[in-house]
Amino acid sequence: MHALIASPFLDEHLIVRPGDDAGVQIPLARYVEVKRAADDGQLPPDWLVDAARQAWSLDIAGQPLADTVLVRIPSPYGYARASWEINKGCDYDCPHCYLGLKRFEGVPWDDKVRLLDIMRDAGVLWLQITGGEPLIDREFPEAYSHAFDLGLMLTISTNGSQLHKPKILDTLTERPPHHLSLSVYGATPETYDGFTRNRGAFGRFVRGLDAAREAGLRLQLNIVLTKDNAAEFDAMERLAEPYGQVFVFTNMSPTIDGDSTPIPEQAAKYLRKRKPFAGCNAGHTFFHADPFGHASICKIGRDPHIPLMEEGIEGLKRLGGIADGLQLRTGGCAGCAFGQKDADGNPGGCTTCRPMARLYQEAKAPRNMYCQHPEPVR
Repeated sequence: MHALIASPFLDEHLIVRPGDDAGVQIPLARYVEVKRAADDGQLPPDWLVDAARQAWSLDIAGQPLADTVLVRIPSPYGYARASWEINKGCDYDCPHCYLGLKRFEGVPWDDKVRLLDIMRDAGVLWLQITGGEPLIDREFPEAYSHAFDLGLMLTISTNGSQLHKPKILDTLTERPPHHLSLSVYGATPETYDGFTRNRGAFGRFVRGLDAAREAGLRLQLNIVLTKDNAAEFDAMERLAEPYGQVFVFTNMSPTIDGDSTPIPEQAAKYLRKRKPFAGCNAGHTFFHADPFGHASICKIGRDPHIPLMEEGIEGLKRLGGIADGLQLRTGGCAGCAFGQKDADGNPGGCTTCRPMARLYQEAKAPRNMYCQHPEPVR
C-alpha cells in the first residue's frame, strides 16, 4: 500500500501523503524522474528520500519506489477536485438540511467502481465523500478503499455516528483520509438528539469523536449554529476544540429543490453577510457527482448534469460550457442594473453566485438573503 502519492495537480506537480496536511511541490522534471523510477522498479532518488524524511519523518530509502509511492499519470481533462454523494440517505433528520427528502438510493457496486475510476482518469486528486451520511452506506468501506487505492486524497463529511464501529474505524486507520469533517449540532444530549431527531445520537457522536482521535485520524469540526442550538454555542466550541480545527456555519440555504424550509432555522443574531461572488472553478477544475453518477458543476448547480454512467468520461467535456451558462443572469435577475462594471466599462457584473441565487428565488426568499447589490432608490 502506498505511503505517498506523486501527482499532477492542474499546472503543478505534488508529492502528498494520505492523512497528512504537508505536501511537496516538485518541478515537471522531477515528476518525470519519479515516474520513470517507479516504472523501472528503481529505488527512490536521494532528493525524494530527503524530502520524505523532512516533510513526514518517513524513511523510504532502500525500497523500490513503486512499493511506497503511487505515481498518478497526467489527465487531459483538467480536473483536480471533486465531491461525491455516495448516498443521500441519512440516520438523522435535521431541520436545516439542504438535501430535503433524503432517499437511500444510488448506483450498484460496479457503477460505484466505474465512477471512481472516471474521477481518477479525469485528474481528480482531492475527493470529498459526502451524503446524506456516507458511513451508513453498506458499500462505503469498499468504495472508500477503492478510491484510496486509486491514489485519491480523501476527505469525508460525516455526522460521526458510525465512527466507533470497528469495520469503519479499521478501514480509515488502514487507509487514512486527509481529514474527517464532522458536524456539531449541540453540546448536550437534549439539544443534539432533539435537533437530529435521533435518540442517543449525541452519545454515538462523542463516542465516534473519541474513537477517531484515539486512532490518530485528523478531524475538522463544523459547528452548525441555528435557532434551536444557539444557546449552546459557547459549549459547542468547548466541546469541539480539543478534537481539531473548528469552523462555524450560520447561514442556511434552501433545499436543492428550492424549498424554503431550512431558512427559518437560522439564528438571526449570528448571521453573517455573504462575501461577494468573484467567480469559481466549478465545472472547470471541480465537479460534483450525485448517487446516480450525475456530474454537475457543484452541489448547488445540479442541472443540467452529465449522466456519466451513460456517457462515460467524455461527457465531462461539456461541463465547462454548462458552468458558464449557469452563471448567466436568469429569471429574477433579468435586467438587473446594479452590477459592477465589466472590463469594457459596461454595467451588470453580478456579485452573486447565480445557481445559489436561483434556489433562493425559487424559495421566494427576501432578496437581501442572497443578492449583494443595494436596494434601488425609489
